[in-house]
Amino acid sequence: MQQKINVLGTVIICCLLFACKPAAKVSQSKSLLVFSATKGYRHESIEDGIAAIRKIAVAKNWTVVATEDSAYFTTDNLKNFSGIVFLNTTGDVLGEPGQQALVDYVHNGGGIAGIHAATDCEYNWPWYNKLMGAYFESHPAQQTATLKVVGKHPATAMLPANWSRKDEWYNFRSVSPDITVLLMLDETTYKDGKMGANHPSAWYHSFEGGKVFYTALGHTRESYTEPLFLEHITAGITSVLK
Repeated sequence: MQQKINVLGTVIICCLLFACKPAAKVSQSKSLLVFSATKGYRHESIEDGIAAIRKIAVAKNWTVVATEDSAYFTTDNLKNFSGIVFLNTTGDVLGEPGQQALVDYVHNGGGIAGIHAATDCEYNWPWYNKLMGAYFESHPAQQTATLKVVGKHPATAMLPANWSRKDEWYNFRSVSPDITVLLMLDETTYKDGKMGANHPSAWYHSFEGGKVFYTALGHTRESYTEPLFLEHITAGITSVLK
């Protein structure tokens, strides 16, 4: 009888100890909405970009929804996403309901990452210009140029101080004074730059409650298999996730 009591007591004690043990912390998966709608020029690299971001997401344990349907932009639906990536979007792609949903999302702390043609988008909506930090104006022929790292950020931590690579180099109509510049394009290293010594090509800023990262890089299909570029956008996207 005494033996049975001892066994029962041991079982009870073990159960209590197990119940009191803190539960293992489960990492919460982040969710991305990758938006690549076009109402103007369409980049051949869009599909490559989506595939690259999906691979990044697998490594990061993120979930990804890739779409060109502006119907995804409702206030209730965007609450499901940790961040939105505007991947080579062009033209007026959202419409008024989608625009309002994006405003609500940013005001609720949402994160936005823009890649390349994200600045060639929504020209009739001044709020988007402020959000993204600039509007595209023009570009010369694709060529190799050198970018100078001028800001400390996860998206530049892996880059050499002078980063030489081939891409399509954007000139901008204007650049917001409120951004923090991360990469500056050296116009002495290529032909037909139009912005002079002050030619930002990647930046971030806090904007009306949300976080924004933008890189002008990413025109070419080859970009999306280039290790340094992939590390650059991975860190940039990660930095704005909520």
